[in-house]
Amino acid sequence: MSAAPTATDHAPAKDGPTGALLPLTIGAIGVVYGDIGTSPLYSLRETFAEHHNIPVTDSTVLGALSLIFWSLVIVVFLKYVMVVMRADNHGEGGIVALTALVAPTEADRNRRRLLVMLGLFGAAMLYGDGAITPAISVLSAVEGVELATPALARYVVPAAVVILVALFSIQKRGTAVVGKLFGPVMLVWFGVIALLGLLRVMDDPGVVAAVNPFYAVQYFAQYTTRAFISLGGVVLVVTGGEALYADLGHFGSRAIGRGWIAVVMPALLLNYAGQGALLLEDADAVRSPFFLLAPEWALYPLIALATAATIIASQALISGVFSLTNQAVQLDFIPRMVVRHTSAEAHGQVYVPSVNWGLLVACVGLVVGFGSSANLASAYGVAVTATMLITSVLIAVYAREHWGWSRAKVATVIGGFMVVDLAFLGSNVIKIPSGGWFPLVLGALLYGLMTTWRKGRAHVAKALRRGEQPLPALISSIARNPKVRRIDGTGVYLFPNQGRVPPAFLANLRHNDAVHESVVFLAVRTQTVPRVHRARRDEITHLGSGFYQVVLSYGFMEDPDIPAELGHLMAEIAFDPLHTTYFLGKESMVTRPGVGLGTWAERTFQFMHRNARSAAAYFKLPTDRVVEIGTTVDI
Repeated sequence: MSAAPTATDHAPAKDGPTGALLPLTIGAIGVVYGDIGTSPLYSLRETFAEHHNIPVTDSTVLGALSLIFWSLVIVVFLKYVMVVMRADNHGEGGIVALTALVAPTEADRNRRRLLVMLGLFGAAMLYGDGAITPAISVLSAVEGVELATPALARYVVPAAVVILVALFSIQKRGTAVVGKLFGPVMLVWFGVIALLGLLRVMDDPGVVAAVNPFYAVQYFAQYTTRAFISLGGVVLVVTGGEALYADLGHFGSRAIGRGWIAVVMPALLLNYAGQGALLLEDADAVRSPFFLLAPEWALYPLIALATAATIIASQALISGVFSLTNQAVQLDFIPRMVVRHTSAEAHGQVYVPSVNWGLLVACVGLVVGFGSSANLASAYGVAVTATMLITSVLIAVYAREHWGWSRAKVATVIGGFMVVDLAFLGSNVIKIPSGGWFPLVLGALLYGLMTTWRKGRAHVAKALRRGEQPLPALISSIARNPKVRRIDGTGVYLFPNQGRVPPAFLANLRHNDAVHESVVFLAVRTQTVPRVHRARRDEITHLGSGFYQVVLSYGFMEDPDIPAELGHLMAEIAFDPLHTTYFLGKESMVTRPGVGLGTWAERTFQFMHRNARSAAAYFKLPTDRVVEIGTTVDI
């Protein structure tokens, strides 16, 4: 049983986690900036890719660098650091958390449904990003050996596959221990790439002129259509921007912002400037400007460091997909599935086996199918830019309604971000035939599954409401009926519709003519906040004659544990774990031709329903005290 999200103010807002700012900042540098921090491996190279047909000249190099500089400033710093991260859902961020903030209430459900659908589509797109990022990052790092030893080129793809298999195989161990190494390693990475860039810039300091937007304008004036298409390479420099928002709850906005300003942005700008200075000197270096920045003796150490950095970047994104899945399960966007917590101390570190192995298959397929990071870059960017645009749309609604921004301010600020998002998205559309179809197909498939699940759950809820009886009338009739026996112990009936009689209770009463001495009708609500304060977790209504209505509220970052919560209420509902039986309804679907979801959607929903994780396991119920009672549901 899962509940649809409902608005609440049960959890107080927080300004990021507590603790010293410096350790949090170092941690944020390691986890949050792994993806964007490894973009220099391939971004400038892809901007001048052969299919863009833009020559490597002084003006084009300065123009491309100007675009990169202003993309980092506008998209990452102004949009995400300064604006989007302010939209925290009681301390948590990410597109699922943002969708929950603008989720429909009963008063405006129809008007807001489109926003929720947009949020779901953006979340689905992130799964495509989750498959491509580890593949392109690891592959681009390993490709460095081709420069050092061309004879090893044939081993690049097998080596990348081995690294990916090893990476996904250790996910079940969690990142609690390994995570402590992320920050220091990435600090070394950013220090090295900054030094490599600085040394080259010192040889040609004129490259810093690229901060002048005139060069970007000149670039477009000279190569209008081709320059627009090359934005598909420029956008790769900001592909990790969504991670800033997604990891807001782990590190807080101050740590993430300071990490960007003090370390990450300067290191990236220096490295891109260094690559640009190298191209001004040697246009042929465009085949791999990042690795050619290093002296020959440092190439192998740099390859090793780059591989470690890309593994960290991949690990961070994979963990983000796990968290996204866990949130989606809690909000009933997808069926229940096995979610394992990998750390007793660090909240939110989870492992989802089915998602893990699915991502591995997708990553290996991408590496083998595309064969190189240059080819794989054609599939990269579509999903990210679509998600960025959706984030802008949702943040515009949030700014208008929660921050009180005027229409003019929203149009000026958020509208400006949308123009950039649309430009990047438009430049990536041409990638669809050559590989950009992959994240779109994957995202569309997952979006279809999400919406089918949501619609199916709504149909089931509607069917269960037919013929429902109010609790007070039933309790009154039982009290007057001498044939109904009261037996020792407590019976707990899980049912989402508060104040109504669960079908499992009626079925049990019909067959046995008996009810427990204590009967608890239990509803579980997943709220649109990350966590619900313990003091506001439960709501108890005494119905008389030993009957109770209990409503338990959880945030979308929490795992329900019903026996533990009922244990806190032992004095009020006479709960004894050893003498309690949990009754669950097990719905069997019956379809009617021409009615309901439609043939394909009904079959898909039934398949997902059959393979969803059991409610007993999800709610941590003791298996030896659970009784499932079948109910036929006409959808």
